Amino acid sequence: MSRRMEGGRRQPAGESFPKDEPIEIIIPGEGCRLDAAVIKELEAALGPSRVLTSPQALLCYAVDATFHTGRPEAVILPESTAEVSAVMRIAARHGVPVTPRGAGTGLSGGSLPKGGIVLSMTRMNRIKEIDRKNLLAVVEPGVITAHLQQAAEAQGLFYPPDPGSSKVSTIGGNIAENAGGPRCFKYGVTRDYVLGLEVVLADGRILRTGGRTVKNVSGYDLTRLIVGSEGTLGIVTEATLRLIPKPETSQTVMAVYPRLEDAAETNAEIVARGVTPATLEIMDQMCLRVVENYLHIGLPVEAEAVLIIGVDGYREAVARQADVVAQICREKGASEVRVARTPEESEEVWRARRSISTAITQEKPTKIGEDVAVPPSRIPEMIRRLQYLREKTGLTMAIFGHVGDGNLHPNVVTDLRDQVEMAKVEEVLDEIARIALELGGTLTGEHGIGTLKAPYLEMEVGETGIDVMRRIKRALDPQGILNPGKMRLDD
Repeated sequence: MSRRMEGGRRQPAGESFPKDEPIEIIIPGEGCRLDAAVIKELEAALGPSRVLTSPQALLCYAVDATFHTGRPEAVILPESTAEVSAVMRIAARHGVPVTPRGAGTGLSGGSLPKGGIVLSMTRMNRIKEIDRKNLLAVVEPGVITAHLQQAAEAQGLFYPPDPGSSKVSTIGGNIAENAGGPRCFKYGVTRDYVLGLEVVLADGRILRTGGRTVKNVSGYDLTRLIVGSEGTLGIVTEATLRLIPKPETSQTVMAVYPRLEDAAETNAEIVARGVTPATLEIMDQMCLRVVENYLHIGLPVEAEAVLIIGVDGYREAVARQADVVAQICREKGASEVRVARTPEESEEVWRARRSISTAITQEKPTKIGEDVAVPPSRIPEMIRRLQYLREKTGLTMAIFGHVGDGNLHPNVVTDLRDQVEMAKVEEVLDEIARIALELGGTLTGEHGIGTLKAPYLEMEVGETGIDVMRRIKRALDPQGILNPGKMRLDD
């Protein structure tokens, strides 16, 4: 039986709802814990205009990028660390749950509330400092990732973490989920660029971790404890982030493969030849078909897969690496290799890759974006087993992802109102998780556990791992008011 099925019914992440039914929202004064006195305290701390309780306002904060919904009772819009601290002191005093939220682009249900307060951090959106001498930036959590990247590049610097939602996602959300993206193979993930944090704890106290130095081994690594904790241990109000010099140039190669397996096996050969691409992405035939139908840019829809490989660095080295990559792709079975000669050609290729999630919903209305990672050498086997699942079940599944670092995103599209197919989808999601762990991988490479993957977490970390996490959670949040229900650490 599916681990997401309990007592014969689906145990959802958040609360799912058919499109033809309204979302039910709990309004203050209608059976919620936020009585009028608590609302007045919050309004006194921040002002009435930044305490939202109307049904229309709450509806906007009831969803994320999944197909589930939560139930906020009030939305708070702080503009400073002091205000976040004040809200948490009030929440702790009354035992009110608080769910931190950035742009709501999460794919694991991590920002879906379970009643109580949604603490929207989007107004804390200042880039406080770009320090060229020390290669760092100091930012508030509501800064949009792409805005930081642009500000760094204007100073000749580079912030490598590049989640697919970078044009709208926020740094605070990236830190909460330890976001990744296509450039992780060469440059690493968000945690590799966080030097220090300012964090408001569950009781309103303010904690500072790390600092402005790359080396820092004073005491426990509290910075890394917070990164990836999904808002369950504290609320980030400021981040000091490492920057690196901007690469001189970059080049993109697209290799077309008649066989998906050949594309999957190319990765290992590229690494063996001493090339470390900045990006190494795969798109299967379904991705190519739906994106071409969406963009009409001449993608090779007859191919079983394409690889998109980016190299960067000094100009002479980049040209050499692009030639080596193109040769390896031909040797491994590519029928065609296209080397982008201009930034415009390169952008066209990447626009195709970024459009998959939007384009795939042409097939069916409900998209379930999976996220698993395996050792890169196991990618060919992982893809073969995903293909087998797709053929066995007849489900519509697109396979794409960051094969350089072993992170795949098998996306299933379905219709939430088709309960027979949804039951089949649940079984497939269970199987994908099991296969990833069997191959030495992980349940999530970059989307987080949230509520969607909480039923599986113990499969990966074990009973002792869960116990240790729960002890940490209780130590920092004894009332369990910070982002309750996520990772099942407050069960």
